[in-house]
Amino acid sequence: MKKLLLITDAWEPQTNGVVTTYKNIISKLKNFDVETEVLHPGLFFNIPCPGYAEIKLAANLWKMGELIEQSNADYIHVAVEGPIGIAARRYLKKHQSRYTTSFHTRFPEYISERIRFIPVKTGYRFMQWFHKHSAKILVTTPSMQKNLSQYGFDRMAVWGRGVNTDVFKPNGKTSNDIDDPKFLYVGRVAVEKNIEAFLSLNLPGKKIIVGDGPSRAELEKKYPDAEFVGYKYGEALTEYFGSADVFVFPSRTDTFGLVMLEAMACGTPVAAFPVAGPIDVVKPNVTGILDEDLGKAALAALHLQRSDCIEHAQQQSWETCAQTMLNNLVPAQNSLAG
Repeated sequence: MKKLLLITDAWEPQTNGVVTTYKNIISKLKNFDVETEVLHPGLFFNIPCPGYAEIKLAANLWKMGELIEQSNADYIHVAVEGPIGIAARRYLKKHQSRYTTSFHTRFPEYISERIRFIPVKTGYRFMQWFHKHSAKILVTTPSMQKNLSQYGFDRMAVWGRGVNTDVFKPNGKTSNDIDDPKFLYVGRVAVEKNIEAFLSLNLPGKKIIVGDGPSRAELEKKYPDAEFVGYKYGEALTEYFGSADVFVFPSRTDTFGLVMLEAMACGTPVAAFPVAGPIDVVKPNVTGILDEDLGKAALAALHLQRSDCIEHAQQQSWETCAQTMLNNLVPAQNSLAG
């Protein structure tokens, strides 16, 4: 039995694609005789992230080295470019330990959206510094690999994503309601998700927002006709996916968008912009519509077949994703104490 040490700033109780990805991969790695220890914010003293209180930032990072040494891991993977990731990078570089990293979030674009005077190129200089000593950078999709190569990134491997079809599955709805449709968004309610591009559309029927975040109160007030229901989990979340007629994904900065696969697994077609993430996840004109006119895409998606969405999603496996990650891990060479 081999051991992987996963070092991540994103972990439960956060609800996001990073946490969902690693929880599923950890469960599948057991099938390959790999156990995983997670070094996460809950092991440290935490402070709330300014402007985003639900995200906790680790503070007492002085014990990072001790925790890494104690793990005695065969492989080390640093998942997120946060305080924990930066502290781990510093220690691993100092002790010449080999490790891999992953690129989950387009932080340069996110930060530029929130703090307008910080240019995107400054953010990418930080990202280049963070990943510089990684033996392999795992990225979500081929289009993301192409995008990052333009910023000078190399040593990349595409590992994709999956969907748990035991959880996300059809509820019996066989066709979309053309006359009184439900348009659904699921995810963080934050400026970087570009939700207003959806909420401001002139669409028939109802708009439903599942999720929470720092922009919720402002958007609820600005768009009183939309239904904001907060976070939902398990069967309740699956029911929202399955009862919707179109899943609208307005983000232009996500590197993948797991929620699109989850929607498809429930039979719901996707409307999104033709950008990195959607162009790799959506089968155009079959499981979704990609268009710079998001309203046009949402209306056109109403005419797609739910059965095609289900069939496409069922081909996406977390086991394959776990196998790809395992194939790209590198031995830490047990030099942690050096």
